[in-house]
Amino acid sequence: MSYFKSYLFYFNAFFLTAVFVLVGLDSNAHAEKKHIIKFATLAPEGSSWMKLLRRLSGKIKKATQGNVSFKFYTGGVSGDEKDVIRKIRIGQLHGAGFTGVGLGEILPEVRVLDLPFLFQSDQEIEHVYQTMNDYFVERFDKKGYILLGWVPVGWIHFFSQKPIQTVADLRGSKPWLWEGDRLVAQAYEGMDVQPIPLSITDVLLSLQTGMVDTVYSSTQGALVFQWFTKVKHITRLRMGYATGGVLISKKKFEKLPLAYQEALKKISSESLTELATVIQKDNLKAEKVLENNGIKWVPQPDPAAIKIFQQAGATARQNLSGKLFSTELLNKVLRLLDEVR
Repeated sequence: MSYFKSYLFYFNAFFLTAVFVLVGLDSNAHAEKKHIIKFATLAPEGSSWMKLLRRLSGKIKKATQGNVSFKFYTGGVSGDEKDVIRKIRIGQLHGAGFTGVGLGEILPEVRVLDLPFLFQSDQEIEHVYQTMNDYFVERFDKKGYILLGWVPVGWIHFFSQKPIQTVADLRGSKPWLWEGDRLVAQAYEGMDVQPIPLSITDVLLSLQTGMVDTVYSSTQGALVFQWFTKVKHITRLRMGYATGGVLISKKKFEKLPLAYQEALKKISSESLTELATVIQKDNLKAEKVLENNGIKWVPQPDPAAIKIFQQAGATARQNLSGKLFSTELLNKVLRLLDEVR
C-alpha cells in the first residue's frame, strides 16, 4: 500500500507538471505569435502617406513587442481599389488605404461625403466628419471592416490641356471618369458631358496617348500620379472634396489579442489624424510645385457659370438619393452644413 501511494503521488506530480509545462508553452506560443498585416495603397514610396504609415507600423510593432507588423504593397502594385477589395475578401490582403471610390465599393452610403459641389469650406468638412464618424464606424463594422481612421484626399480640381471654366468647356474636352464612380458619372450626366471611364491606374498612359485630356484630382494627387506632366491648366473651381480612409478586415483584426487590437486602434487614430493634417499641407505645397512646373490656374468662373456646376451637383444628389445612400442620410448631412453656414 505504501508503494502504491508513493507511485500515485509521483504520477500526479508528473502529470500536473506536464500540464503546467504544456499550458506555459501554449501561452508563450500565443504571446509570441507573429501577426503580419498585408496592407495595400495607391501611394508610392517616398510620399507623405508612406512615410507616416511606416512610422505607424514601427509604433505598433514596438507597442506589441514585435508581434504585430505591416507588410506594405505600395504604388498600386496590388491593382485598382476594386482589385484590393477582392484580395481582402479572399484573405490575400488584410487592409488598405482607400479613396472614397474604394470605401464606396464596401459601403455605398459613405459616398455622401464625396458629392460633387457639396462642401464649400474646411469648417463644413470638419463638422460633418466629426459628427458622422461614429455612424460610419458602426456601418463599416457591419460590413466586416474596422475603420481605423479618415484620411481625406482633399479638394478636387479639374486638370486639363485646355482651360476649363464653363460647362461648355468641359463638354468640349475628353474628360476622364474613374470607372465605377457613380457620383461623378451623375454629375457629368447632369452637365451633358460624355466622360471616358478608365481605371485610375490607366490614366497616365491615357493622358500620354491623348485618349483623355481632362482629369480630376487633388493637387498632391496630380503630382504623385505624374498627371501634371501631361496637362497645362488647373481650375480654381473646386469640383468637390474627396474622402479617404484606412480599413482593416474585421476577420484579421479579431485574430489579434485584445491588447494588440487596442494598440492598433489607438496608434492608428493618432497617426492618421496627423496624416490628414500633413496631406492638407502637402496639397497647399503642391500648388506651388505645379505653378513652378508651368501649370496655369484657370480663374474662378463667373456666378452664372458656377451656378450651372452647382445645379449639376444638386441633380447628382437627387438622382443618387434613395439608391446609393438614403434620403434621410443626405438630409442629415445637409442639415449639418446648414449649422455651419
